[in-house]
Amino acid sequence: MKKAALISVTDKTGIVPLAQVLVKHGIVIVSTGGTAKVLREGGIDVIDVADITGFPSVMDGRLKTLHPKIFGGILFDRDNEQHILDAKSIGVEYAFDYVIVNLYDFSGNPSIETIDIGGPSLLRAAAKNWKHVSVIPKPLFYSNVDDQLTTYGYVTTEVRKTLALTTFEYTENYDNRIANWFKLQI
Repeated sequence: MKKAALISVTDKTGIVPLAQVLVKHGIVIVSTGGTAKVLREGGIDVIDVADITGFPSVMDGRLKTLHPKIFGGILFDRDNEQHILDAKSIGVEYAFDYVIVNLYDFSGNPSIETIDIGGPSLLRAAAKNWKHVSVIPKPLFYSNVDDQLTTYGYVTTEVRKTLALTTFEYTENYDNRIANWFKLQI
C-alpha cells in the first residue's frame, strides 16, 4: 500500500507548505474539491478522493469521503496481518498515515448545511488509530508536524497521542456547539 495523506480542509491557511513537506517525505497527497484545487495551484500533485472511491462528490458535497476505501485506509492496524488482508480485500490502495482535516465553520453560520459529517468521522477514525496515523485538525499544528518530519522523518508516538487527544477534544467541542444550537431549534 502507498503511504498517503488525506487532506480536506475548510481553513486552507498553510496547507500548501505542509503538503510540500509531506511530498518531500514520499507521501502521496489525496484530497477533495476545493482543497485539491488549492493544492494543485500550489504545485502539488493530488489524487482526487473520487478517483479512489469511484464515486463523485454528491448531494452538494454532503457525501464525498464516507467510503470503505478511505476509512479502511485510515483505520486498519498496520501491525495486524488480518487487518492488512481485509484492507486489501476491499480494495484499499492507500495507507493514510496523515489525516489533515478541519471542519466547516458551524459557529460562524449555524445551520443544517454547516453541520460537518465526513470531517468529524475522518478525524475520529484517525485519532482512534493514533498508533499509526497522525491526525492534524488545525493549522496551528502544521509547524509541529513539519518539525517532526524534518527532525525524525516521521511524527513521534508522543506527538501522535497528543494530536489524537486534541482531535477528540476538538470534535467534542464541535458536537457540543451543534447540540446547543439544535436545542434552540426545537
